[in-house]
Amino acid sequence: MSTLATSPVSAVVASTGGSFLLEDRSPAEVFTPEDLSPEQLQIAETAARFVREQLLPQVDRIEAKEPGAMREMLQQAADLGFTAVDIPEEYGGLGLDKVTSALVADWTSAVASFSTASGAHTGIGTLPILWYGTEAQKQRYLPRLASMEMAAAYALSEATSGSDAMNIRTRAVLSEDGTQYILNGEKMWITNAGFADLFTVFAKIDGEKFSAFLVERTTPGLSIGKEEHKLGIRGSSTCALVLSDCRIPVENLLGEAGKGHHIAFNILNMGRFKLGAACLGGGRQAFDLGLRYAKERVAFGKPIAEFGLIQRKLAACATRIYVTESMAYRTVGMMDAALAAAGVEAEATIGPTSREIQKRIEEYAVECSILKVFGSEMLSFVSDELVQIMGGYGYVEDYPAERIYRDARINRIFEGTNEINRLIIAGWLMKRAIGGQLPLLPAIKKLMDEITQPPSFDREESDEPMAREAKLLTSLRKMFLLAAGAASQRYMTALQDQQEVMADLADCITSIFALESALLRALKLAQSRQKPGSALVAAAMTSAFGEDALATVEQAARRILAASAEGDTLTIQLTVLRRLARLAPVDGIAVNRAIAKHFLGTGRYRL
Repeated sequence: MSTLATSPVSAVVASTGGSFLLEDRSPAEVFTPEDLSPEQLQIAETAARFVREQLLPQVDRIEAKEPGAMREMLQQAADLGFTAVDIPEEYGGLGLDKVTSALVADWTSAVASFSTASGAHTGIGTLPILWYGTEAQKQRYLPRLASMEMAAAYALSEATSGSDAMNIRTRAVLSEDGTQYILNGEKMWITNAGFADLFTVFAKIDGEKFSAFLVERTTPGLSIGKEEHKLGIRGSSTCALVLSDCRIPVENLLGEAGKGHHIAFNILNMGRFKLGAACLGGGRQAFDLGLRYAKERVAFGKPIAEFGLIQRKLAACATRIYVTESMAYRTVGMMDAALAAAGVEAEATIGPTSREIQKRIEEYAVECSILKVFGSEMLSFVSDELVQIMGGYGYVEDYPAERIYRDARINRIFEGTNEINRLIIAGWLMKRAIGGQLPLLPAIKKLMDEITQPPSFDREESDEPMAREAKLLTSLRKMFLLAAGAASQRYMTALQDQQEVMADLADCITSIFALESALLRALKLAQSRQKPGSALVAAAMTSAFGEDALATVEQAARRILAASAEGDTLTIQLTVLRRLARLAPVDGIAVNRAIAKHFLGTGRYRL
């Protein structure tokens, strides 16, 4: 595998996280899958071939948890360089860009059990050391993690502190001679625990200072619980860890004492992004299976793919995959652009430090949470439609739809539940707005001033491509600002305690980022004039998603306004909302048929 960072990010803008709510971007300023370099396309093909030729034939062994099967497949992935992508060359890795890292997560995720194990090893298992480890820790562990000599795991969750991560009970006490930390406690639901060699374990020093520790499997006092029997991802290892007077050298404290929450939360940002990217591979596989079955299954004298309701399902699935894909590669393009800028600011031959890398990635925490929520819900939707298209065949274990359906469910829980991530999305942006890092409050005031003016009855027609979708995007932003302004005025600093309102705001924010990402990609395809068929179907999917986004935002905004105002004020706000939502609908039936026709022609998800 090439060790060069090959993303064409020079024109991509590393915009401020969350700025999509207020600023327009041009198609040239965002990264899309069509911008992948030949080297990156080759890596994606290598990953797809690995899945097709090496991984899928071993699914039965993996799902049965045959001893050594998962470790064997991870080793084969390591032999291709997939476990070394994020690790710098000086530590035995490849030091590739984040786009390539996303590609590997995307294209090796067709088997969810493997994707779970691989993601835990290369992401939340390795990145804590890469970003926060001392030089000695990096030299000791990173080369062995890159080669799969060691497998990694991340031990944060406990029985009473799943989403409430800071409420852990595991304790660490410094020994009397000051040379060791003594850990006691129990960790739950630890991915890779059955075979991992190295654990990042979170504990509170003296019951107070939230900290992280590197604990090797052979450490006395560490024991591994039995394998959990799970609804899905049955081939992945999930066990409890028990730490009983587990003594580790003080040198194995990761980062600073009492600063473990920085490690936990910053690592989860990248974990959420990788999870969203991995949902793409699962979504494509499910879509391709459903598409192939619909073409082959004959009912009432013709393939069921010719029936309108099946075509509607195929179109809805393809549209959600397209939107997720657009958001994922846009986000990682911004990360690489930010890291490239950091490299220039430092020294081109050295590049950004590990701390600078995590700082630049942290800028896109809200986009990472958006992708996690949208991607996991996309995969759940597509896998559900796969079962429905296949009918009885989708419900039995002899066919992969049943496994895909079960496996998809965990993604809405992993890396912070979707409920928690919705609170993060809205809370993070409102916090930035209050801190002046995002000019959200002036934008709300400007909208309120605009509302007091009489409405314009001039028809604003435009000959620009996808003018309706661009106008819709503008309306969605205003609908969000209207709702956010009303909620902020009603609840002020107590807004964060109104979880239903925060979740509705998050759905508005997500819909705006999703629609803009889809629109910019469709426009970029149209401007390139290289794939007219791809440009047409991208435009159709953007239009189809726009209808869904409008319904989502309008309904969410209505709920927020109803919870935030009353009387004449509410009446005026709802009138404004209706005005903003007043767009003539597209012919959804014709649009969905056009989308389905394209993919029935290609035979798989391919633009």
